[in-house]
Amino acid sequence: MAGDALPFTSTQKPRFLPSCGSVLPEAVLDLLSGLAVGRQGEMWKAKWKMWIQHHHFRLDQGTCSHPAAGVARRPRQAMCQEEEKRMGFDIYRKVPKDLTQPTYTGAIISICCCLFILFLFLSELTGFITTEVVNELYVDDPDKDSGGKIDVSLNISLPNLHCELVGLDIQDEMGRHEVGHIDNSMRIPVNNGAGCRFEGHFSINKVPGNFHVSTHSATAQPQNPDMTHVIHKLSFGDTLQVQNVHGAFNALGGADRLTSNPLASHDYILKIVPTVYEDKSGKQRYSYQYTVANKEYVAYSHTGRIIPAIWFRYDLSPITVKYTERRQPLYRFITTICAIIGGTFTVAGILDSCIFTASEAWKKIQLGKMH
Repeated sequence: MAGDALPFTSTQKPRFLPSCGSVLPEAVLDLLSGLAVGRQGEMWKAKWKMWIQHHHFRLDQGTCSHPAAGVARRPRQAMCQEEEKRMGFDIYRKVPKDLTQPTYTGAIISICCCLFILFLFLSELTGFITTEVVNELYVDDPDKDSGGKIDVSLNISLPNLHCELVGLDIQDEMGRHEVGHIDNSMRIPVNNGAGCRFEGHFSINKVPGNFHVSTHSATAQPQNPDMTHVIHKLSFGDTLQVQNVHGAFNALGGADRLTSNPLASHDYILKIVPTVYEDKSGKQRYSYQYTVANKEYVAYSHTGRIIPAIWFRYDLSPITVKYTERRQPLYRFITTICAIIGGTFTVAGILDSCIFTASEAWKKIQLGKMH
């Protein structure tokens, strides 16, 4: 090079120099000025320093700053070291795509794997959205605010007994004895006035007792009362109409005794089971299920045949059944989905690896490379 001028202008940067922000040690100047010797080398070194200072390189710290930036940039070497440290925490190391080998078997397994995961995901999603009803048993009186009473709803038809003869009697072990209970009850003529449909709503004490439909409250007792009947409804407590709960809340509903002996008494023995239903909002409803056993007989005493009646004898069970609406927690749903995805991909990977290894071994056998 002739003269004292640099081979480039002061606004240009040689291609072999790093960009601003890179480390530019003093040794670089020695290397650049080493192209010349003696005084020319010292002169070139001074010119290089001037050019470097013009472009805001700092030789003492190995950093560079720019007037517009306002702060000094960190050394590139320190930045690279910190970046390497952060990458050291990566447990998901990446394999270059060029080092992998796709196969038709792997593609088929991948498609089947995705379809299987989709099926299981939709199944779990359906279970997560659907409300589940679980039941439990415990010994307690659930409805302590009822005052020791149970509401009863009775609907029964006697097609061959006049309404003026039909009445309801209630008695229990606490000394209650009512004949001809008429509160919240009505008698509807049926069968052209020859029969009667009795509908009543009343309460009983939470002690063993009975209530019965009879002619005991009639002014004049008939000679041969016909007690054939059809029970439309007999329920205790609140009416529960829940799709997921199939209990015996109206076990006698639809009981038909029209073909029975007209002069026979009917004895229904009930075991009442307290039942609690709690919805998702925490609201509780109290009802009662019951089991039933019945017998039919004609009763006699020393004075002759006893007037027939329809008896409902009840006793309470100490066991309470509780139904609770629940929905699967979100964390359990997420855990299940992760288990499905991870487990399926793991098993599919093992299967694909076994198939690939076996196929490669078979190829080597065919080529005679395996002995």
